[in-house]
Amino acid sequence: MDLPLPPCFKAYDIRGKVPDELNPALARDIGRAFAAVYGLKKVVVGRDIRLSGPDLLDSLVDGLRQMGTDVLDLGICGTEEMYHATFSLEKDGVDGGVIVTASHNPADYNGMKFVVKGARPVTGESGLAKMARLVVAGDLPEAEKNRGKVERFDNKENYVQHLLGYIDTAKLKPLKIVVNSGNGCAGAIVDLLEKHLPFQFIKVYHEPDGTFPHGVPNPLLPEKRDETSRIVRESGADLGIAWDGDFDRCFFWDENGDFIEGYYVVGLLAEEILKKEAGGTILYDPRLIWNTQAQVKAAGGVPLVTRTGHAFIKERMRLEDAVYGGEMSAHHYFRDFGYCDSGMIPWLLVSAMLSRGGMKLSQLVQDRQAAFPVSGEINNTVKDPDAIIARIEEHYSDGEKEYTDGLSVSYPEFRFNIRKSNTEPLLRLNVESRGDVELLKRKTVELLSFIK
Repeated sequence: MDLPLPPCFKAYDIRGKVPDELNPALARDIGRAFAAVYGLKKVVVGRDIRLSGPDLLDSLVDGLRQMGTDVLDLGICGTEEMYHATFSLEKDGVDGGVIVTASHNPADYNGMKFVVKGARPVTGESGLAKMARLVVAGDLPEAEKNRGKVERFDNKENYVQHLLGYIDTAKLKPLKIVVNSGNGCAGAIVDLLEKHLPFQFIKVYHEPDGTFPHGVPNPLLPEKRDETSRIVRESGADLGIAWDGDFDRCFFWDENGDFIEGYYVVGLLAEEILKKEAGGTILYDPRLIWNTQAQVKAAGGVPLVTRTGHAFIKERMRLEDAVYGGEMSAHHYFRDFGYCDSGMIPWLLVSAMLSRGGMKLSQLVQDRQAAFPVSGEINNTVKDPDAIIARIEEHYSDGEKEYTDGLSVSYPEFRFNIRKSNTEPLLRLNVESRGDVELLKRKTVELLSFIK
């Protein structure tokens, strides 16, 4: 009989409540399993600012070293710093990376994200489930006689120099920018970038604090946006930026303090990247598509829809050699960043656009918002998501259907996508129209009547 896997093992990473679902003893076994499954020789590790992070990281490192694996410890860092170290130090023998983080989960949670050589993601299918089975069965290999070495490794300056390579700093204008780190890890990188940029930063919740005195940073939640919005308006800033705790996602506010849906940022970044990469392939998720398709085609690029989720997008990006991939949930992936997602590159590119074009951020997106208005993602907790999706599919049977991720149905003037969450008992609904706000509202209400 198969033993039940530890509940902290998810589809793409490890995430669980500390210490009930994730603790130092389990972290040690996870380190041993990671090294064993992938035959790792040298691994970079890091952690976010959660209070449980030091003990979990120490145990993880001990597990890796027991298997003879050498460890480079980045210390406190963002997820993308681990990605960057893994792909940029491949020439020095690095063949894996782990960060101890729970991103935007509650403060009593923690977790781990894994990559292997070249910063390729580790998933349930590619080895995470096998690691879980080894751990739960107590079937881990014996420790090696020669323990791996551990070395503290400061890679921040190399990482910052890489970020600066995406823009021409000499052409930047002295913008005023509100930056809200949410007491997560982003502040340290803003401070390092600040030395190279002509910007005036208004820093909000800037100091890292694992107690999260202002709540766990997750600007995807509407109630987490008010503070940044208010400070942009009061300070007369040119834009506002906020990150989640491990800063692999970034969110934007225009000069009026209005939040910009991540959907429109995807099109904006695609346009900017295609200026340098003419004819490049751009990936996007199927929840909202019309604006991205229009902007990419107008800029001479090749738009390509792909399944939602970082592992799927990274795999497809490598397959297509795509220059950029964007999700409306504020994950932005770059070929030159090891095909990984970054929360720092997007705002640097947007700042360069504002410096060069003489337009305000609201002006850069207002035509797109008018041409393709959206509902915003609407989440509902439901008991039987499959039955609801089946009823919706039957009702809209005359539309053009597509199943890349959940159910997408298109009509000439509106379309929608409905999909199950990968991690929660939720249905996620997105609706868009071709410039018809009233139709958008009507169809959103109509679709919600099936869900509620």
